[in-house]
Amino acid sequence: LLSAQGAARLSAQSSRHALISRAPRAAAVAGRCGVRVRALATMSTMAEQEAAEPGFYVTTPIYYVNDKPHIGHAYTTIASDAFARFNRLDGKRVRLLTGTDEHGQKVQQSAEKNGVAPLTFADGVSRNFRTLASTVLATHDDFVRTTEERHKAAVQMLWREMLDRGHIYKGAYEGWYSVRDEAYYAEGELVDGKAPTGAEVAWVSEPSYFFRLSAFTEPLLQLYKERPDFIMPPTRRNEMLRFVEGGLTDLSISRTAFSWGIPVPGDGEHVIYVWLDALTNYLTACGYDVEGGMEGLRSGTAQGGPTAVWPPTVHIVGKDILRFHTVFWPAFLLACGLEVPKRIFAHGWWTIEGQKMSKSVGNVVCPYALVETFGVDAVRYFLLCGVPFGSDGDYSREVLVNLVNANLANQMGNLLHRTMTLVHKNCDGVAPLGKSLSAAEKGLLEQVYALLPKARAHMENQAVHKMAEELAAVVRLCNEYIDTQAPWSLRKTDEVRFRTVLWTLLEALRCIGILMQPLTPEASTRMLDQLGCAPSPNGNVAGSKTSTPDDERGLAAITPDRAVRAGTRLPPAEIVFPRIDIEAIDAAAAAAAEAAAAAAGVTPPAPAPSSAPVAPLDDSWLEAVSDVEGAVREQGDLVRQLKAAKAGRVEIAQQVAKLVKLKSRLVAPSQ
Repeated sequence: LLSAQGAARLSAQSSRHALISRAPRAAAVAGRCGVRVRALATMSTMAEQEAAEPGFYVTTPIYYVNDKPHIGHAYTTIASDAFARFNRLDGKRVRLLTGTDEHGQKVQQSAEKNGVAPLTFADGVSRNFRTLASTVLATHDDFVRTTEERHKAAVQMLWREMLDRGHIYKGAYEGWYSVRDEAYYAEGELVDGKAPTGAEVAWVSEPSYFFRLSAFTEPLLQLYKERPDFIMPPTRRNEMLRFVEGGLTDLSISRTAFSWGIPVPGDGEHVIYVWLDALTNYLTACGYDVEGGMEGLRSGTAQGGPTAVWPPTVHIVGKDILRFHTVFWPAFLLACGLEVPKRIFAHGWWTIEGQKMSKSVGNVVCPYALVETFGVDAVRYFLLCGVPFGSDGDYSREVLVNLVNANLANQMGNLLHRTMTLVHKNCDGVAPLGKSLSAAEKGLLEQVYALLPKARAHMENQAVHKMAEELAAVVRLCNEYIDTQAPWSLRKTDEVRFRTVLWTLLEALRCIGILMQPLTPEASTRMLDQLGCAPSPNGNVAGSKTSTPDDERGLAAITPDRAVRAGTRLPPAEIVFPRIDIEAIDAAAAAAAEAAAAAAGVTPPAPAPSSAPVAPLDDSWLEAVSDVEGAVREQGDLVRQLKAAKAGRVEIAQQVAKLVKLKSRLVAPSQ
């Protein structure tokens, strides 16, 4: 089951760490949108690439197209993007993958409900997730869809490989199955007759092909033992360890009850189990040519482009799909003699003001609305820093506003603006010369330069919130420093000391701005612009491409040798991290709604006098209001998606008019 070669590789992975290379890299070129790209900028073998520079391959799960994007999807995408940006800024060869999972019984049923073909249905929802990725500034190298021909070929290749190696046999399945979860459950796992997730289950009896998962109980336990950080955080590892220690049973990996899926090679009556199909996306889009077979990945001879990486460095997933990624996926790969991922990291769930997100409750948070209201940098910062990564989080508008205003506007933004204003007012907008650093300057800059090794250690462990805390702590030290040194007073008494203090602040802000790029890409870019950092020579924007050695915005520039150069002319001071004003946002939203209503010729109902009697709210009226509220939410989501996709003004106006008319139906019943 686990060859000597495979065991050696498995052991080697536990001690192999990514090395940092400062060699320039060509721009990443990859297959996108289902288009196979063979003429890559440079092609080299897997062995050559890994010997020169081990890559960093981070993935989101591919999102199931049966639903609309919500805050949880945005969270996973933003976190994965932050890890990718950080490692690109650190000069590494990075691959970020996201995409959509488009097969399965649930998708087929949803398509039938909407009266369209499954692929037509999947096309529309996949576009929503692609729009989400661009809305939150994701810098993915590839967007994979499971309906693409390249993916179908990879899945069927994996199937044949496992079949040829004796890991697949034909039989019949009888047991509980959840269509919503696309998962099988044993009798003992059911809770009150439902899946542990709360999903409905049905008894299924049908012919099926099986994967010999039971044979991988010991190899998986060996993997978990040799690599204790394979599953993170540790609480999730313990869950999966207990599950596997209980013994694994063979896994049904084909279905005959529906047809929307990838056909089993040689048996068109069966379609491949949706999770075997979905998990293979990480292989499909790894950047290496796998269409000719897997021997190239095993031997290191597979050809790939600049961002091709295998195995994955880290899969970022929600805790609800941990079993599929930490049990099924590594077992499939071991069965084929392939290296398993280095780590699977499961983050927690988001609740909304203490309640679980639910369509029926009506508290699902739309990421487009968040970005439209607060800005993409504020949303990214809150999601990445508002809760320890790996734990459950609770969203509320007040918490987001308080965190962003406190850490970004009041602390970092105010520090930057005060410093730049002093430079322009007293130094003609030119970076001053720092002379004879005192213990105060040396102590502060020591803390600033120490941020880089701390940030690397935290991001290596996917502790993005800890990196953010380190940055916030140093920003507070900088604010204490400027208040203590009072440069506005020094200007009158000690010109040399005054300039030294300003130079120290500029240098601290430069280093902080570089490290902030993965968290707040747009604001950090403006911040570094103000501080006079030259744009990256290869077009890298906040970690969108691999930093080159001469990149003033890469992590390698966080060193005294690359400090602020006296005499550098700096742009005028501008507000980079604005304070969020909730009252102004609410007032603007109300005014926009009134303007849209007027443009659509709809007169909102006048509010009843406070003394007017209130009509009884019967059940039929409440049900009608619930239906209208649901329609309003869906129409609002559509308008936000059109705006995010930069649709035409006429199309957006038409949909806004529909939204206003729907809202006008939300009136109290007549007496």
